[in-house]
Amino acid sequence: MGHDHYAEVDAARKATEVPSDAGAAKLAQQGKLYVRDRIDLLFDAGTFVEDGQLANALSTGLPADGVVTGRGLVEGRPALVVANDPTVKAGSWGARTVEKIVRVTETALRDELPVFWFIDSAGARITDQVDLFPGRRGAGRIFHNQVALSGRVPQICCLFGPSAAGGAYIPSFCDIVVMVEGNASMYLGSPRMAEMVVGEKVTLEEMGGARMHATVSGCGDNLAADDAEAIEQAKAFFSYLPGSWRQPPPSYAAGGAVREFTRDLVPAEESVGYDIHDVIDAIIDEDSFFEVKPLFAAELVTGFGLLEGQPVGVVANQPAVKGGVLFTDSADKAARFIWLCDAFNVPLIYLADVPGFMIGSSVEREGIIRHGAKMITAVAEATVPTVSVIVRKAYGAGLYAMCGPGFGPDACLALPTAKIAVMGPEAAINAVYFNKIAAIEDEAERASYVAGLRLEYEADIDILRLASDLVIDAIVAPEELRGQLVARLAAAAGKDRRFTERRHGVPPV
Repeated sequence: MGHDHYAEVDAARKATEVPSDAGAAKLAQQGKLYVRDRIDLLFDAGTFVEDGQLANALSTGLPADGVVTGRGLVEGRPALVVANDPTVKAGSWGARTVEKIVRVTETALRDELPVFWFIDSAGARITDQVDLFPGRRGAGRIFHNQVALSGRVPQICCLFGPSAAGGAYIPSFCDIVVMVEGNASMYLGSPRMAEMVVGEKVTLEEMGGARMHATVSGCGDNLAADDAEAIEQAKAFFSYLPGSWRQPPPSYAAGGAVREFTRDLVPAEESVGYDIHDVIDAIIDEDSFFEVKPLFAAELVTGFGLLEGQPVGVVANQPAVKGGVLFTDSADKAARFIWLCDAFNVPLIYLADVPGFMIGSSVEREGIIRHGAKMITAVAEATVPTVSVIVRKAYGAGLYAMCGPGFGPDACLALPTAKIAVMGPEAAINAVYFNKIAAIEDEAERASYVAGLRLEYEADIDILRLASDLVIDAIVAPEELRGQLVARLAAAAGKDRRFTERRHGVPPV
């Protein structure tokens, strides 16, 4: 009886198509989807073409060597996928796993195709380390290629389970990391290793859980309740971006704003808080806002929206959180988002209502100057069509961080009640006239002297005066703002995108 090659190949292929019984039971218990079901949710039906399905087929128990790779269409647009299979040795990497992933990154570089990273992996198989770790086509090559892909094509990560050790760096090079709460984690050393090496006792959630990364470290961007929601968010994020840096973002049917920008939406009195999301809703098309990093540094809001069907990036101060003051984390959050928009040709809208950067010894020790400089670097470097709007106030370096006139926005607009100044009236009067004020003994006389100084100061920073001196380009009534933004961005659509000639800058990281 001859050797049945057909049956052998068929069995090897079948082994990669369904999880083992034990694997399926574990997925069910964790509320996870099988790797191929995840891929089915990503790609349009019938468009997935797989590579390397028979990797490591001669070793039993290692179907596809624990990773599924290939290409397909995401809502009609071509993309690549790397998807760990956690039912195969916990999604760990062997030599063939690494080779398959390296090949995907090489295809992405050659054909300039976006990559979806579906990560659920315990990291490298230590038993195979010589084969996968140190060489020219070892795991390091994956990260090298991801860096080369950065800003050329979108890299979108869904974290369904662990992303351990070296593998933890894959998400860090992606443009967005969506983490499934309860299952996703990211850490360089496990809690067990931390206890052994540095004597720290810590839970997995505290060490590298989804919520921690989305709120404290900023390594995760958005949370999802389960696998399906994570994939939905990944596709929503991709819908605002082109397939590569050479293309414009996709455009959609124009919609209207969900609410009117009425004159009472932004309180004129700057001590009164309000939610900047209400302003965003009054500007962009209904149901089109995709917020990035909503739980991290919430004093600054970043996200994508559509304006008459065209994608835009929004960077907005949030007076409802910490008064909208900029901190080290909010500066980092802004810089990354601005670099993302600029890389992929998404126009920017800045909505400024900012008292400035935080002061005090604790933020100085955190390096707020270099973090703030990072944000200002990103603002200065961006060459996409840009409009900044002074919604209520822009004080001090806050004006610069929110793309004030000196940063060459295509237009700097202001609402009629807006203020621009080095600092707010109280602080300014106090700084300049402290001794004089203190010397007046009669309380009524002192109050009237301060009131007079305040009137003088407010005349100095009056928005009509700034428009009259050509500091700002226009004063726009709230109800006209959306139309003005559409017109200004359209007018800037064909602008020259060169910034300066060099290899690259040296950002104050």
